Amino acid sequence: MGDPFLRTRFAIPARPATFVPRQRLVEHLDQALRTPLTLLNGSAGAGKTLLAADWAAGLGHPVAWLSVEEGDRHPGVFWAYVVQALHAAGALEAGPAGFPADPPRVDGRLLATLAAELNDHDRPVVLVLDDCDRVSAPEIAEQLEFVLHHAGRGLHLVLVTRTEPLLPLHRYRAAGELTEIRAAELAFTPEEAVTLLELHGLSLPVTAARALVDRTRGWAVGLRLSALAARDNADPELYLKEFEAERSTIADFLLAEVLKGQTEETQDLLLRVSVLERFCPELADALTGRTDAEPLLVGLHRANAFVEHLGRSWYRLHPLFGEILRAHLRMRLPGLEPELHRRAALWLRSSGFLPETVAHGAAAGDWDAAAGAVIDDLAIGRLLTGAPSDDMARLFSTMTSGTGSPDRELVRAARELARYDLDHGLASLRHAEEQLAGQAPDRAAAQLSCALLETLAARLTGCLPQAERAAEAADALRQEVPRHLLDRHPELPALLLTHLGSVRLWAGRFEEARAALTAVAGAPEGAATAMPREESRSHLALLDYLNGWLGRAERKALAAVSEAEQDGLAQSSGSGIGRLVLAAVAVDRNELDRAQALLDETAELPAGARDPVPRAGRALAAGRLLLLKGQARAAVEASDAAVAGAVSSPWAESHEAVVTSAAHLAEGRPDEAAEALRGVSADQPVSAVEAAAIQLAAGRPAEAIDLLDSIHTQGGTGPAVTVRAALVRAQAAAEAGDSATAHRLVARALLDARRERLRRPFLDAGAWIRPLLATAALHELAAGWLTPGPPAGSGRPEPSLPPLVAVELSGRERDVLERLARMMSTEEIAADLYLSVNTVKTHLKSVYRKLAVNRRGDAVRRARDLGLL
Repeated sequence: MGDPFLRTRFAIPARPATFVPRQRLVEHLDQALRTPLTLLNGSAGAGKTLLAADWAAGLGHPVAWLSVEEGDRHPGVFWAYVVQALHAAGALEAGPAGFPADPPRVDGRLLATLAAELNDHDRPVVLVLDDCDRVSAPEIAEQLEFVLHHAGRGLHLVLVTRTEPLLPLHRYRAAGELTEIRAAELAFTPEEAVTLLELHGLSLPVTAARALVDRTRGWAVGLRLSALAARDNADPELYLKEFEAERSTIADFLLAEVLKGQTEETQDLLLRVSVLERFCPELADALTGRTDAEPLLVGLHRANAFVEHLGRSWYRLHPLFGEILRAHLRMRLPGLEPELHRRAALWLRSSGFLPETVAHGAAAGDWDAAAGAVIDDLAIGRLLTGAPSDDMARLFSTMTSGTGSPDRELVRAARELARYDLDHGLASLRHAEEQLAGQAPDRAAAQLSCALLETLAARLTGCLPQAERAAEAADALRQEVPRHLLDRHPELPALLLTHLGSVRLWAGRFEEARAALTAVAGAPEGAATAMPREESRSHLALLDYLNGWLGRAERKALAAVSEAEQDGLAQSSGSGIGRLVLAAVAVDRNELDRAQALLDETAELPAGARDPVPRAGRALAAGRLLLLKGQARAAVEASDAAVAGAVSSPWAESHEAVVTSAAHLAEGRPDEAAEALRGVSADQPVSAVEAAAIQLAAGRPAEAIDLLDSIHTQGGTGPAVTVRAALVRAQAAAEAGDSATAHRLVARALLDARRERLRRPFLDAGAWIRPLLATAALHELAAGWLTPGPPAGSGRPEPSLPPLVAVELSGRERDVLERLARMMSTEEIAADLYLSVNTVKTHLKSVYRKLAVNRRGDAVRRARDLGLL
């Protein structure tokens, strides 16, 4: 046709020294030989060409390679080069097919002859068309399909392209005759990225490579350009973590390869949507003020122009492309970014996308609008739940100071109260309430938000009347709020009941507290209610402890702490209460090192936290532990926790009185000890029995028995109460010379205590109990858990005690437990059992709960003790 063939277009491209062979993709291409058509489809710089070249070079038989160029848009030119590529590879001999004679068209006889020649081959001829997106003529696509179809098994066609070819791919896909390797498979894995970085002289851990892969989406050129820049940096790992994409050579590549080739309208669209994490055509139109977003986005996605389709008409930009476009937006359209965020917030709010509404309202600095969206959606509770997946609280962390709308004041109050900043929180709440009082009555959602914050404030001040009033107001307001809002936010009633239950517990209204807290603890699982459920279960554990049920308290506290860790909750007052209950139980079992370790863990609670229940719980556990260590004055100081609320707490006051009295007694002041016990309430059984023991030790047996007789119980008392009460009565009987009654009472106490491993009351009892424990009958009851060794003279081992709970593990839970005992990680267990990591975590959570533990090592030890391993 007058022009010589450019033979460089038939040469398989050479691979650079930094090329990373990827066996998984080569194997996929090998398998693709079973189908007539293979599609390598990805964005610019995705590594398509080098992958195809590496595969073709190692195939073992000739491959016809053609690098397509823009001039090949004429059918005659295109087919002339295809025929010549086949000749160059030795796939065709000079013969009947010949060459096209006319650039604009191709004779059908030539294509039929070519197909027939290829069909005669014993094994398929591989033809790779690189950059075939440069040919967009429908006529050529039809001709390619004709030849491919009639060549039969004699031709394997590989299309390397950025865009969707015009071939009817759906037919090949339906017939199982198409192999596709697209962007997701072309993306580098973290391990492949490590190899690529090593070839550039960089040695980085897989974690650093994984972060780079996440940011680049495994894009080959992005990784290579980043590596080249990092190689010249003093701290390559820090550079790869923090580099600014818009100031890198990646920006030059993307602007030249992607942005500059687009129309003016498409460029404007890309610049404007760069402020969005994700977008749909309607949202994009709201930012451009036009109505052409849908076809433009479809075209950009089909062209692999770094616009990713998320499904259901939603898209997002490649992260690096988005960074570069945002920088370009600020340069080309300065000052427009805040307005784009405002437009986005308006559209998202009208469409019901709350988190994104808040994000864009915050980005625009329109705090009134952002807060208004939260309050109108009844989402105030999301600022209080601490869910790790919820960034709403973080978004408001930069909210400017100064008065604003009532909605803004409510959000500020929620943030301040969540940080235990009671003074500022109450001030913001009062400002909001004053403004709402003068507004239209249709602000039920805002009023309900006020009621929720009132209950939280009441919890932090220990004011039960305030909490009850707020709860009643909330019940009435819920009737005025649309049902769909209540259904959307289960955290709101859960938080209300948790705060109410906590205040009732503080006030000593144990059964009412239990009713509220149990309703929350049994709520359906979900991220929104994770924190109130965990806090409720921890409070219920404390209730059980205050009524003397150590085993129940331990199991509930362990479950709460374990679930908080499994759910990834930040340290909250609830998780602190759970550990404090475990510490108090450890004290009663004389496990003092464990008690101290648990107390040390609770030291991480927010400084200055004003929630009185956990502070009183810490005072209870710390005071008892210090007394046992002989540090009487320190115990008194620890018990005086300065948690006085608007209403005093009978159990907190009773505990403080017991510790103060015990300190006086230890220092030889029995009269002061007896006087201090006037603060002990008979409604607090645990403190009352300890007070009775002190009265007896101070030489006042009558007062001790009178106090025991006056104890009032709520919901029954557990072994921690009955054991101490029996020992006080036994000591009084022994001192009165009634050894038979003393023997009988100690025997009953041992039976009750053995199941709970309740040692401390016996160790505190004093010298009078030792002769009784030395008798054969009582020694047998105490041996092995209270005193060492088997029962004296029995000649047989102590019978094993039944577990606190009958433990029944499922088959899969046993599988997980066995591998846990072999020191396998969660990921290794998942791989070994062909389960997902999340499924293994769920089984572990169940195992921990059933075994009443919250650590791997404890689970294995407990399982061995129970004969499960």
